[in-house]
Amino acid sequence: MRIDLEPRAGRSLALDIGAPAGALAFAILLGGIVVWLLGKSPAQAFMVYFVQPLMEGWSLQEVAVKACPLVLIAVGLSFCYRANVWNIGAEGQFVIGGLCGGWLGVVTHGGAGQGAIGGWWIVPAMLLLGALGGALYAMLPALLRVWLGVSEILTSLMLVYIAELGLDYLVRGALRDPKGFNFPQSVTFDDAARLPFLAEGERLHAGVALALLAVAAAAFVFARSRFGFEVRLVGEAPRAARFAGFSDARLTIAVFAISGALAGLAGICEVSGQIGQLVPTISPGYGFTAIIVAFLGRLSPFGILLAGLVLALTYIGGEAAQVALKLPNDMTRAFQGILLMCVLMADAAARYKIRLVSGSGA
Repeated sequence: MRIDLEPRAGRSLALDIGAPAGALAFAILLGGIVVWLLGKSPAQAFMVYFVQPLMEGWSLQEVAVKACPLVLIAVGLSFCYRANVWNIGAEGQFVIGGLCGGWLGVVTHGGAGQGAIGGWWIVPAMLLLGALGGALYAMLPALLRVWLGVSEILTSLMLVYIAELGLDYLVRGALRDPKGFNFPQSVTFDDAARLPFLAEGERLHAGVALALLAVAAAAFVFARSRFGFEVRLVGEAPRAARFAGFSDARLTIAVFAISGALAGLAGICEVSGQIGQLVPTISPGYGFTAIIVAFLGRLSPFGILLAGLVLALTYIGGEAAQVALKLPNDMTRAFQGILLMCVLMADAAARYKIRLVSGSGA
């Protein structure tokens, strides 16, 4: 007796919607069991993680700010994953984007950033440099796959460590604040190098608007453009795509460029909006969490927006649980890992039917 997975003849809307919802519910159940094993109340943990952050205005803003990089990165990853190309190194592209754009904030410190003529261009230039840096860094695994057939999974993942160590080296060396008492950090950016806030004196910065714009643009591309059709066709029916004249190599480079650019844009939004300077660590793992966001959102731009808000809620709730319930911060990462496994299992259940085959019929 063995278990076979048989592809379903058709995909129903109920399965497409119910699979991620069921995965989230099952992950919460498993997380509750883990919390109970730690000697805490699962009901109280649920309130702290998922309900209390939605009860106050400031925490809602924090959820939106945390969701901003997750949504930007995940929208970019959806282009890769729909084309059946696996970019696992968005974390490195995020870091390089923050570093490239943040470099301009450092070199303009005390100059144009203090209000000299032309200071208005600094933030747009930082955003452009961040997106360009992320795109160029993503080209490395893309070109290695196209030219040499090297697995993009391994190369994109390994490049994460190079990016992180490169940032660490520079903020301890060439980009370190000379008046910073030898701390590994750059100068604090001038106001002209900071993303504008959407409300005076609040935390909600313009990067949130960029994330919403990216969602709308991706939805249009997938639904209305020839390129979106090409991405879907290459991912779902590569042989048919070749007969239609679509190039796998060209598409691989294109989707990696889009994915890297959005990850880099997320990086500079985090540096210029949230942090305000370059430091050794600018990400708590957004690039990896965005993989969960992409799949939980079913690779749909609007689904990714909703999933990004849910995962951002776990970050805010996890910080609150550290204080209120004395739960370790790693509990949040553990829950995100559980959620990813549940999403993958739910996706398999939506795509395939389980069939038991007897040994004699093998």
